[in-house]
Amino acid sequence: MASFQLPRRALVALVLGLAAAVAQATPSASEQKLIDTLILRVSKMTTMTFMRNGNEHNAADAAKHMQAKFDHFKDDIATAEDFIDRCASRSEVTGKAYKVKMPNGSMRDANEFLNAELRALRQGGGGKPGAG
Repeated sequence: MASFQLPRRALVALVLGLAAAVAQATPSASEQKLIDTLILRVSKMTTMTFMRNGNEHNAADAAKHMQAKFDHFKDDIATAEDFIDRCASRSEVTGKAYKVKMPNGSMRDANEFLNAELRALRQGGGGKPGAG
């Protein structure tokens, strides 16, 4: 009986290891809804300018870029915070942080700005886009 236990344990460990390797980190339905809502909010922030690698982009282009990056990295993203970190905070190519130019001309780090927007969404309303 003891000789059967070792191979059985090894088999269980192997199966669990393979399952973990195959598992993907795709977002839950609720996190997916938050990500979709955040991208939609960005698309409506027409009074703001989104800065990527020193270039200015309007809200619609910024939202399209975030969506494209999300589509590419979706298997690596489990939460809306992961989305912000991976798809909306910095360039994958240059590593430079994205910025948001506010209507008054001040600049905010995109990570900080979008996390504030996400907090507003999680608190249940969200209010006006860009108010976070």
